[in-house]
Amino acid sequence: MSNGAGRRPEHRPRSVSAPSIPRALPHALTALLAAFLVALVAVGPAVAAPQDDDLVKVFVVQDPARTGGQLATLPSIAGAVLGDPARADEILRLNQGQTQRDGGALTGPGDQLHPGWILRLPQDASGPGVQLARDTSGQGGGTSAPPGSGQPPGPDTGGGQSSSVLTVPLAAAVALLGAILLALVTAGIVGRRKVRAGWSAAGRALGRLGEPARRRRRLAQRQATGRWFDADAASVRRAYDALNEFAATDRAPEREVHALSVDAREVTVWLSPSDTADAPWTNVDGTRWRRPAGAPGPYASSGTAAPTAACLVRAGTDAGGRPVFVDLSRLDGVLSVTGEKAVARDVVQNLLAEIARTRPGTPVTVLRGAADAPPVRVPPSLRQLPQAGPPAAAAPPAPARGTVRAAATRRPVQGLVVVAGTPDGREAAELAALCGPGGAGWTGLVYGGTPEAHWRWHADGEGRVDIPVLDLKVTVPA
Repeated sequence: MSNGAGRRPEHRPRSVSAPSIPRALPHALTALLAAFLVALVAVGPAVAAPQDDDLVKVFVVQDPARTGGQLATLPSIAGAVLGDPARADEILRLNQGQTQRDGGALTGPGDQLHPGWILRLPQDASGPGVQLARDTSGQGGGTSAPPGSGQPPGPDTGGGQSSSVLTVPLAAAVALLGAILLALVTAGIVGRRKVRAGWSAAGRALGRLGEPARRRRRLAQRQATGRWFDADAASVRRAYDALNEFAATDRAPEREVHALSVDAREVTVWLSPSDTADAPWTNVDGTRWRRPAGAPGPYASSGTAAPTAACLVRAGTDAGGRPVFVDLSRLDGVLSVTGEKAVARDVVQNLLAEIARTRPGTPVTVLRGAADAPPVRVPPSLRQLPQAGPPAAAAPPAPARGTVRAAATRRPVQGLVVVAGTPDGREAAELAALCGPGGAGWTGLVYGGTPEAHWRWHADGEGRVDIPVLDLKVTVPA
């Protein structure tokens, strides 16, 4: 029996593990993508000659803040660019019925023009207010915004300037595309998991790079909405006219309108679930009713004013850009706005501006809640009080109530209590004494959490606020 002495040892082949993924591979892939983007930028825009046949003369209605507070009218435009205010009817005929970017349209000579409207002019128009824009009516559109007008351009921007089209040499594009595809195939063979992680990281990085610019654009849109609200009185009149249709008459009791949305085409109201509206109102869902703007309801009466207790304020704009009004007299105490602190403050700031426009002289007192809450500015037309009354520490806080419309009680807006941030114990007691059941009857606006709130809204970082009681999200002016 051999002990194995002198036997050549066996050389067994070692198992070969799968090659590990080079750590530099995601970086190389990112570098290739970056090189492709740099090449795209380096190629530069190629100038495409505009088609002069598509250019028309237009006038862009400016924000009153740029024109010394004067909003343009058809006669003023005709006088400025045609030399004769009597030629306003020519401008009306060219633009009548054309839908503008905010959803409105010019229907008659007495219509109010809104900032940002683009009005087509006769070809003999001249002067500093005349601009050139591309006519896109043959492509299913209207007139694209001219450069320098402050409006977002349409799909075909004219203005007498050439449009920029990004072009890439075919050979360079094929070479770069081939390199990217080769890198992707190699990375997929070596390790798909790492590829997914690399793509996710690249996507997040690109998202972070574009986030500041997107937020700036969003803020500029919200600021433009604030200027529009400052200059627009027509929507307020239309909202109160619609509210008047649901006032008490000898044929029907008052039906509670909790919110409205109005524009030149239609009116939408939010009623209590137990209320209904007659034709021409049609039901959209359980509580929303809608009618065309030019068809008032059967109970409309020009001789009856809307309920004096009603206090309509624009909370913001809906997804279609229409102003949405809520009735603060239905608030029944306290509104709490939570979420993004700066946007929640903007919600309260906008409500104060709305009250200042329609009810100047309303008393306001500000309570300082959380130390990190951004401060609020009280408009000068409101009457700010250092303190509405003696602290009412003995008043117990009201029990928490949900956002149930049927439980709300109408109370006139006699005064406003603004709390910057979540109130502490003393401020919560004072808020309950001024705004709670059996209190002074004031209305509380809190940008922070408080159990005394009957309405609760939530703001996000995009400048929008969710109103659960209406099942609606609106964009808040800034």
